[in-house]
Amino acid sequence: MALTGTWPRSLDEKGRFAVPKRIRDDLGGETLTELVIAPWTEKSLALFTPAEFDALAARFGEKSAKSGVRDYMRLLYARAEHADLDSQGRIRIPDRLKTFAELDREVVLLGVNDHAEIWDSARWDKYVADLNPQFDAIAEQANQ
Repeated sequence: MALTGTWPRSLDEKGRFAVPKRIRDDLGGETLTELVIAPWTEKSLALFTPAEFDALAARFGEKSAKSGVRDYMRLLYARAEHADLDSQGRIRIPDRLKTFAELDREVVLLGVNDHAEIWDSARWDKYVADLNPQFDAIAEQANQ
């Protein structure tokens, strides 16, 4: 099932936030015990199940002969981390990934098809404001 939705969240003093139950259920329900947090585009972070992260690795493995792909793989995999879900459904974002994504206390969790993304709330609001007027053109291009 495609992940969808937008959830405002607050990071606690330890850099944790609760992953919404709906997202946890869509990603694996009661069997979900960990997620992979990875640096992503536009200074966001991506959340994957370990299986989806392995699928991503397989796709990149087929292209690893290209120089740019190798560089991207190094930057992605060297900074990606496994994060355990605690009993309250929270994960902790490592400090170096919080720094990469310039996360403050207020963040937004987005469902984006096969993964979720974590954005700084202010950056997400600006991103939406900048691209919303172009929604129809973006949709047309994506649907070609």
